[in-house]
Amino acid sequence: MTSHRPPPTRKETRSVSDADSPHPAETLDGVSTVEVRTSASAALIPTIRAVASDLAARADFDLDAISDLRMAVDEACATLVDVAAPRSVLHCTFAVRADGIEVRAMVEAGQPDAGVSTDTFGWRVLQTLADEVDVLSEPGVNGGRATVGIRLDKLAGDPFR
Repeated sequence: MTSHRPPPTRKETRSVSDADSPHPAETLDGVSTVEVRTSASAALIPTIRAVASDLAARADFDLDAISDLRMAVDEACATLVDVAAPRSVLHCTFAVRADGIEVRAMVEAGQPDAGVSTDTFGWRVLQTLADEVDVLSEPGVNGGRATVGIRLDKLAGDPFR
């Protein structure tokens, strides 16, 4: 037995391009959010770095600001991978605003007292590359592992925009 379906009706479609809106991905609150989750592995950091670069380029950052954000994300992720629990997930959230991008990177800590040290060369690099940098930490709940992270904020770069 064969079922007979009527031919599909042709619907009129319209292509939406970047030219239709100055900020096509912008939400009502002016922030567009992108989340990336990978295994907490140094081998996967280039993927997150590429996402950061792409978002900054699409947000019209100047070339220096794109490079700074890419290097800051690389350093933040590498720092967190070093303190991550085995088989944990590196969770990065990018909040793209008109004036910049805020990045939050988090992992489950491998040790109860693990954290991000702010007296290292890597931390100084982060402070130089980003406009704001903070350590994030959340205690483990019900015997769970603590979560540690880094928040960085990078402005678009051109103060005369």
